[in-house]
Amino acid sequence: MEREPIIALDFPTWKETERFLQTFSNESLYVKVGMELYLQNGPAVIEKLKEMNHRIFLDLKLHDIPNTVQQAMKGLANLGVDMINVHAAGGQKMMAAAREGLEQGTSGKRPLLLAVTQLTSTSEEQMHSEQLIPVSLEESVLHYAKLTKAAGCDGVVCSVYEAAAISEACGIDFLKVTPGIRLKEDDANDQKRVADPAGAKSLGSSMIVVGRSITKASEPLEAYQKVKQQWGENNYAK
Repeated sequence: MEREPIIALDFPTWKETERFLQTFSNESLYVKVGMELYLQNGPAVIEKLKEMNHRIFLDLKLHDIPNTVQQAMKGLANLGVDMINVHAAGGQKMMAAAREGLEQGTSGKRPLLLAVTQLTSTSEEQMHSEQLIPVSLEESVLHYAKLTKAAGCDGVVCSVYEAAAISEACGIDFLKVTPGIRLKEDDANDQKRVADPAGAKSLGSSMIVVGRSITKASEPLEAYQKVKQQWGENNYAK
């Protein structure tokens, strides 16, 4: 499994993104393109990042009726990204349709398909009061993880605190991609369930996504190297 942290390119424009990436001296990175960057700049962003030899996690969190998601994934597969996701709340049929769409639209290797369980900005209290889900946050995440595996997806997006339980329920090879990663000295901002890179490693994350600890750092390359060192260049999926 990938040993590099995934950098969240949460910028509104390609110009800002390009300026940030220039810091890394043509190093091949694993980057996350979310709604902010993709929806304001379009597929050209993906093409430019691929030209720079970066691997791409396209984080659009699709959630719609199965046919719509299937057709959307069929089109997105043509972009040649490495990983993409949907919301597990869309249900098993929708997630299976997402995989089918990716397979229909991919001529070579299919992108990895993840499903978001509960956002790392969501607290258990918020889940109870706003989603009306009465079980514990971990139970909700595990339920979604099991549905995701049954649908034929490759893994989930979850917090580090559910990673071990998901491995036990779904197997070690089932991916646990964990956002909400911060260096210890950094602010958690709008995230609730956060951890540092070393903590994520010890708790069983397969891959980590790091945003502001790198993108907002005064020295982004130095911050990236610090995250990478803590995550461990010899880390393997657990």
